[in-house]
Amino acid sequence: MDTFEPPRDLVESPHFARERALAIDALASVSIEAPIEGLIRKMATLPYCFTLQSCFGHFIHSEQAQSDNLEPLPPYDIGTVRYRIAYVAICIEHSTRGRLLLDALHEIPVIAPEFIQLGSPAWFWDQRPNSYALQVEPTRFQYSDQASVDYREALHIQQVRDQFFERLREMVDDLLNNDRSASDG
Repeated sequence: MDTFEPPRDLVESPHFARERALAIDALASVSIEAPIEGLIRKMATLPYCFTLQSCFGHFIHSEQAQSDNLEPLPPYDIGTVRYRIAYVAICIEHSTRGRLLLDALHEIPVIAPEFIQLGSPAWFWDQRPNSYALQVEPTRFQYSDQASVDYREALHIQQVRDQFFERLREMVDDLLNNDRSASDG
């Protein structure tokens, strides 16, 4: 299954409110990786989207073979690293605020266009229209959920991944602040 397809346009989705309510209820019992748990829970407060899946991204290597490893890479060359994709997949409401969110998501890949993609994978879209995934994966591997890279590239991917999640946090904070300002005014 491909992890990437180009982003699609928002379409009407009459079941969005019901699907969002179910997703928010399910979020209470879902295990979220610690480094991004706060971000995912904060995203859940945006009433015009809901998270489908997420992954912090994992670096598996000779000194850390666990597939769910959350540790940063060591400060010395450890040879080939298997990188498992970092991503956040969300469903967005077809609305003015949803469109503003989608526009903000389109700006995230600017951080490192050769490593960050925004798309609409069919397997998400077929389940829920208006599904988008932002992923951190070298472009040459953008259709895969993992890649084998050398240590230097793995370090760069780790840096991009960290910038990616920091920018997502800032974006969510900005959207929440704008929503508060709009409701106050």
